Parts: sequence; structure tokens; C-alpha cells
Amino acid sequence: MHALAGLPTADTLISAKPVDYLIIALYFVFVLGIGVMARRAVSDSIDFFLSGRSLPAWVTGLAFISANLGAVEIMGMSANGAELGISTVHYFWVGAIPAMLFLGVVMMPFYYGSKVRSVPEFMFRRFGTGAHLVNAISFAVAQLLIAGVNLYLLGSIVHALLGWPLWVALLVAAAIVLSYITLGGLSAAIYNEVLQFFVIVAALLPLTLIGLHRVGGYQGLKDKITEFAASPAAAAAKVPSADQQLHSWPGEALSGFSSPVWSVIGIVFGLGFVLSFGYWTTNFVEVQRAMASNSISAARKTPIIGSFPKMFVPFIVILPGMVAAVLVPEITKLKAGGSPPGGASGEGVKFNDSLLLLMRDVLPNGLLGVAIAGLLAAFMAGMAANISAFNTVFSYDLWQRYIRKDHSDDYYLRIGRLATVGATVIAIFTAIVASSFSNVMDYLQTLFGFFNAPLFATFILGMFWKRMTATAGWVGLSAGTLSAVAVALLSKDAFGTLSLGIIPLGGQGAAFVAASVAFVVDIVLSVVVSLMTEPKPASELRGLVYSETPREDLVDPEERKLPWFRRTLPLAGISLVLVLILNFLF
Repeated sequence: MHALAGLPTADTLISAKPVDYLIIALYFVFVLGIGVMARRAVSDSIDFFLSGRSLPAWVTGLAFISANLGAVEIMGMSANGAELGISTVHYFWVGAIPAMLFLGVVMMPFYYGSKVRSVPEFMFRRFGTGAHLVNAISFAVAQLLIAGVNLYLLGSIVHALLGWPLWVALLVAAAIVLSYITLGGLSAAIYNEVLQFFVIVAALLPLTLIGLHRVGGYQGLKDKITEFAASPAAAAAKVPSADQQLHSWPGEALSGFSSPVWSVIGIVFGLGFVLSFGYWTTNFVEVQRAMASNSISAARKTPIIGSFPKMFVPFIVILPGMVAAVLVPEITKLKAGGSPPGGASGEGVKFNDSLLLLMRDVLPNGLLGVAIAGLLAAFMAGMAANISAFNTVFSYDLWQRYIRKDHSDDYYLRIGRLATVGATVIAIFTAIVASSFSNVMDYLQTLFGFFNAPLFATFILGMFWKRMTATAGWVGLSAGTLSAVAVALLSKDAFGTLSLGIIPLGGQGAAFVAASVAFVVDIVLSVVVSLMTEPKPASELRGLVYSETPREDLVDPEERKLPWFRRTLPLAGISLVLVLILNFLF
């Protein structure tokens, strides 16, 4: 394989055999085949950017969750599991499910019913040019940065598998994603995401089960974590206590607060409300999947259907990370304060390597190929979601609105494909930025605090308070974003080497604080500015503000004919009860 490639090689992290490469090759054939087939259905820009609004709820629901099942979920959450323990589940059960249900029940009717093509376009209708431009630019920048995270991890898999230099691996990984998005647009991305969901589960479930078997089941895992946490090396490295690693609440290991009370407040408000609602309800990467569905009822059910697999994902991403921390020698040494050489990047083992090293140690050939294909699927799903959302916002919200208006549909379709190419090239460079973080979750949560938290504040106030004005929209959004950046720069290590360390809190705790500050600053300034400026007439707010929108605009009359278990509200209620039970169990 190396000789055929004609490229310089290094020692590989994973020793794959021909059967593993065959499984990976078959997976790529399917991926590119879906892109080719989806191309036949692309006749105009709505087909390319929104799949012609033609997909059923179960497809968009699985794509909704698969689009999020990228670098954040797989490497980031397993890294958190290895480093912090079970409190990482808060990213799912507190930091995802409630916001997903809110999106489906309350916000999707506004998005879908208004027939907007993107979240920034909704902002334009509600607040006008200023807020729209700030939102469109900040969203586009965020997607390029986050696509870089997925691409870096995708490239690191190729590097670990083949031993290619990271820059070569990045180019190859980028070319694969670019090919199927450029061919088939959002349909190719969504159908690949459905395939990728099943591939990811097939990859990670055996890894979890075999890993738990190796450590003596869940009780054996708890015993080994307790034993390690009591060791002198763990104490010297300030490893979280066994109690903190094995109980989700109060979650001091995750929040970074020493006080249990402040930890709960930080997790519930900073993560569960500001970051979570900011991400799930305003992030066009996710909303775009729901907007591709075939009815308002399907659009509302998309995030709710996605919530069911979402709540069980921790068992196949966090648990393997916890197993790796006691079973993989390099991760154990890293957690004890050591600096083991090697790793996927070749620059030393990081917590991001936990899953790869566990795969190396516990999976037989054949299953190893499935697991590698699953990781590749996850990172491609994440990157494709970022790129497909970016090309929509760039083409419609920036190019068409501000640069070249009133051109043909074919012209904007070409711009969308060119934007896809440009975004992929830029992602290669942002991947290098992501490579400097030992735990990509710290980096990603910092980015979400910058872009999603203030956007959610503007959205939620503008949707439920008709007095909010256009000026308040862009002033609040800009000030909120800048305040989050300021907090991150002042914190200990939330923004890598640029952080000044004046605020002693670092990592994800700093991200929670930055997001909370952004939210509060945005709300306060928006209220003050709104009271000093002129609002839109109420007649122009139908479909944009809750109080001015008739109920019949927010529901699908056909849904009443469905059995109760296929309706939006009962499904949301079942999901909420299940996630409350999981919180109590752990």
C-alpha cells in the first residue's frame, strides 16, 4: 500500500490487514456512489442546497443526528470520557436533548413555515441587513473553523492507518468529502449521513462491548478508575477523584468549578441553556436537515426523532474513552501527567487518541476495518455538514444578497459548487489550528460560545418580544460575540497560546463562562437599544414573532390524522421522560 502510494511513510499507529483495507474501500465506493446517484436529482439550487424539501422525517431525523456525530461526538467525547469520566454525559442529556425538543416543538414551525433557505435569511426578515450580515459572516467563519476540526481528525485517521504525513492525509481526506458534496449537494450529504449513522454504530458498539469485557464489565471499570484515582501519580497530576469520574452530578470535573453548587449552575445555565440552546436551535448545520423534510410536521419531528439515538450515544463514545484511560498504557500514562510519544499526529499522545489506541489494542482484524470505516464516516459526516451549510449561507446570504443580485438559478448553483471547493481548501488550513489542541472539545466549546450563544440570545428575544428592533439585533449580536472572545482571551487556556490567564478558569469551564457572558451582554444591550429605537410594525412580524403568528401557521393539520405515537408533542414527551430517567440512573 505504501509503495504504491509513492509517498513518504512513518510508523503506523494502527496495524491494519488487507481485510480491513477491503472493508474501508467498499465503504468509500458506497459513499461516492451515493454522490453520483444524488447528482441526478439536482436540477436547481433548491435541490442542491435543501434537497428540494422532499425527504421523510425518519431520513432527516437520522441525518440530523449523524451530522452532529462527527469530531465533537467521537474523538472529543471519548477524549473527555478518558480525561474526566462519566460527567461528560451532560453534553448529551443536559446539553442536547432539551434544546432539540425545543427546536422541534417551538422553533421549526417558524423556520419551515417562513420558507427561508437558511437561518441567516430568517434573521434578515426579522431584523434586516445589520444583524443578517453579522450572523452570515460569523456563521460562515464558524463553519470553516469547525470543518477544520473534522478534517484534522479525518486526516489523523489516514495518518494513523497509512503513516502518511499529516498534510498529505489532509489533502486526501478533503478530496473525498469534496467529491460527493460537489456532486450531489445536500441530498448526497444527507443520504450519506444516514448510511454513516449505521456504520458508526456498527463500529463503536463492538469496541465498547469488547473493551468493557477486557476490564471486567462496568463494575470492573469502576474498580479500576477508583484504584487509579487513589494512586500517588494521579494525585500529583490532579486527576479528578473517583467520585467525580463515576457520578455525573455535580460534575466538577467537567465544569472546572470546585464548588458543587457553582458547578451545577455552570452546567445547567452555561451548558444546558446558553451553549445547548444556542447550538441546537440556531445552528444552520442542524436546522438545514430539518428544512429538507417534506412537510412542517416532518420538520418538527426531525430533531425529536434524532433525540432518541442521541441520548444513547454516550454509551458508545464516552464509555470507550473511560475504558481507554485504564486499559491503554499511553492514555494511562498521559492521565498521570506523562508525555508518551507517538499518537495520531506524531507529536505525542493526546486524549484525542483514546479511541484509536483502544481500537488498536482490543479489536481483531475485520472488526478493526469496520471501526476505522466508522470513524472515517463520522468525520466525513461532520465535515460534510459544515461544508454543505457553509455553501448555502455563502451563496444565498452573502453572494446573492450583497455581491451579485438577480442572476439565474444556474449561476447560484455554480457559485454553491465553487464555495464548496473554496471552503474545503480553507478547511485544510483551519485543520492545522485544530491540531494544536490536546482536547478538541475545549476548542469547539470555545467556538460555540463565540458564535452560537449570542445568536441564541438575539433569536429568542426577537422571537418572543415584538418590541425588539433591527438596531438591537446587530448591536446585541456583535457585542455578545466580542464579549465571549474577550472572556476566552482572558481565561487560563481556553484559547490556546493566545489566552492571557487573568481569569483562573480554563478549558470547558471557561467556555461555559464565555458563553454565559455573551448571552447576558446580548440580552441586556438588546433590551436597552430596543427601548431607544423604533420597532417594526406588528403587521410585518407574522411568521417571525410568536405573538403575531396565528396558530394555524405553526401546525400541520394533517398531523391530527396520525396515530398518537407519530405526533410531535407525544414523541417529545417520551424523549424527555427517558432522558430524565437516564439522569437519575447515573
